[in-house]
Amino acid sequence: FYARVRTHPVLGPIFGKYVTDWPAHEAKIASFWRNAILFERGYDGRPQQVHMQRPEVMGEHFPIWLDLFEEVAFDTLPETPARAWVQLARRIGDGMRMGIEQVRRAPGAVPILG
Repeated sequence: FYARVRTHPVLGPIFGKYVTDWPAHEAKIASFWRNAILFERGYDGRPQQVHMQRPEVMGEHFPIWLDLFEEVAFDTLPETPARAWVQLARRIGDGMRMGIEQVRRAPGAVPILG
């Protein structure tokens, strides 16, 4: 997955700016997914906060990331687990996207509800 992210014309430069140790990043993200999917406690991070601290990360980047995740999931997993992982990823990604859009909205703007 991250091999595709690194070469993606939109996502690659953003990740490249912040990820200096790809093996460490991939290990941390693998821990996140083991926690989210397998309920293995071991992930210690605040992904929403990290993404909010990156001004280049915009709400419109999440659908791109999620589409790439879905592509890789269905390329590498059987259909049933791929579908479940993608549904979970989309729920998490939509929440992160909405959080970023909410924090960055103009003062007095209508709240983002979906």
